[in-house]
Amino acid sequence: MLLHGFGTCSFLWRAVGPSLALSGCTAFAVDLMGHGEADRPFGASVGIAAQAVYLDRALTALRIARATVVGVDLGAAVALRVAAAFPDRVERLALINPLAFEAVPAEDVRALQRNTARFALRVARGVLGAAPLLTPILEGSVADPERMPMRLIARYLAPFVGREGVTHLLALARSIRDDDVDSIDLAGVLCPTLVVRGEADRWVEPTVATRLAAALPHARLVTLPGVGRLVPEEQPDELAALLTKLAHGSLDAEAAEVGTAGNGQGGVEAPAATTAPAAPLTNPSAAGVGDVPDGL
Repeated sequence: MLLHGFGTCSFLWRAVGPSLALSGCTAFAVDLMGHGEADRPFGASVGIAAQAVYLDRALTALRIARATVVGVDLGAAVALRVAAAFPDRVERLALINPLAFEAVPAEDVRALQRNTARFALRVARGVLGAAPLLTPILEGSVADPERMPMRLIARYLAPFVGREGVTHLLALARSIRDDDVDSIDLAGVLCPTLVVRGEADRWVEPTVATRLAAALPHARLVTLPGVGRLVPEEQPDELAALLTKLAHGSLDAEAAEVGTAGNGQGGVEAPAATTAPAAPLTNPSAAGVGDVPDGL
């Protein structure tokens, strides 16, 4: 189950999902409630805690008893909340550039709030939709500018056109609350967990991933040099390989070989990847072996 982050949608996983399918997994990429093409029910909560409840219901609707749940930044916070609130649902967990501790919300949302004031007139008129607000976030979410060309930015901006889109983007930003994550009992998240840190992520301090991996009982930390927040955009093949190992349990065996003395607190830090290999959510995309739809 693949969860996107703030400012993106299930389209983020278009290069990772098919690789997982070919490895023998069934991959589902969803738009979180209020994001992408998902529903926007009036008055419905779209915060981290609410998204975890919606995801639990989506798994029920899809008849999935247990899943490996993967999330990027905001999606990682939702995945962590699901693992804590619905532990029977989560077999394994992957948190990619996760939000945690004081990094909720992350610096990207704080930058958006500052830019809202800077572009107040154009935002109020809806002249450019959310482009002045979201474009800098998307550009800053990759280390390689070529991985975020204007045509791709336009794809991610599509759900936020006009004045209504700007209002909705700001509402999504306001919904990210630290108490939804602070209230999680990290010591109680017992499933095998992979924490992935893109070393060039400019929106979250690097110590957040390290501290989170140390606080989770069965976590392993992998760092990816030269990669920003949106790892599925910059290194989809490497990420798919890591997630395949996680889903099939081979990372558990590798972690056991490294030993739990890696950080002294239960987590195990791996070598860098360069040296070691309401209503259900709408718009789920799934891919089975040999059956990879174009829309994933």
